[in-house]
Amino acid sequence: MRTLCASTLIGEFFVIGFAGLVAMQTSDLSAATVWTVSGIAMVLCLLLCGVLTRPGGVHLGWVLQVALVASGFVVPTMFFLGACFAGLWWASVHFGRKVDEAKARFAAAAAATDGTEPAG
Repeated sequence: MRTLCASTLIGEFFVIGFAGLVAMQTSDLSAATVWTVSGIAMVLCLLLCGVLTRPGGVHLGWVLQVALVASGFVVPTMFFLGACFAGLWWASVHFGRKVDEAKARFAAAAAATDGTEPAG
C-alpha cells in the first residue's frame, strides 16, 4: 500500500506546485499567501510519504484529498483534478491493502512449505 499511496502523493506534490503558479496569476491572493499554502501542502505530501504506515497516516492523506478538492475555489480546475486524485488515493489504499494481504498469504504459504516463520 505504501508504494501506491506514496506515488499518488508525489503526483499531488507536482500538481499542487503547478496549481500555485496558476493561482498566482488568476486569483486576488498575494504571491506570499499562495506559496505559503501551496508550500505547506507540498511539504505535507512529502511528509505523508514517510508516515503512511503509521496510525493516522492514511487519514491524514484523506484530509489532504479534501483540501485538494477545496482548492478548486481558488483554481476551478482543481475541483476536477482534486476529484481525480481523491479517486487515485482511494484506489491506492484499497488495492494496496489487497496487495499487502496477498503478499502476506504468499509469504505464509512459502514459510509453511519451508517450515520457517514468515517475515513480518
